[in-house]
Amino acid sequence: MVKLIDIARVIRSKNSGPFELTFDIIFKDKEIYEMVKGKKAINSELIKKLYKISEDKIIGIYYFDPALAVKFTIVRPLPAGHLGETDIYGAQQHAPLLIAEIDL
Repeated sequence: MVKLIDIARVIRSKNSGPFELTFDIIFKDKEIYEMVKGKKAINSELIKKLYKISEDKIIGIYYFDPALAVKFTIVRPLPAGHLGETDIYGAQQHAPLLIAEIDL
C-alpha cells in the first residue's frame, strides 16, 4: 500500500457545474501513472469508500495519458450555494484523497 499523496504531484477538486464535483490526480512520473492505470487503483470502490457514496453517485472515472492524470466526477452532496452547503467552489473536497492509500 502506498499513500496517494506520496506519488501524486497534484491532488485537487473543483466544481463541475452546480451539481457535480470533479477531482484531478496528476502523478509525478509516467512509471507511477502507468502502474496506477494498469492496476486501475483509482476505481469506484476507492471513491465510494472515501466519499461514502453509492455507485450511482459516480459519474465517471477517466485516465488521461497526456497529463499522467486520473479525473473522476461525482454528484455533489448538495447543489453549490444550497442552504447548508459549505464549499461553493468545491475546492476543498479533495481532502479524503490526501489520506488515501492504494495498492500498487
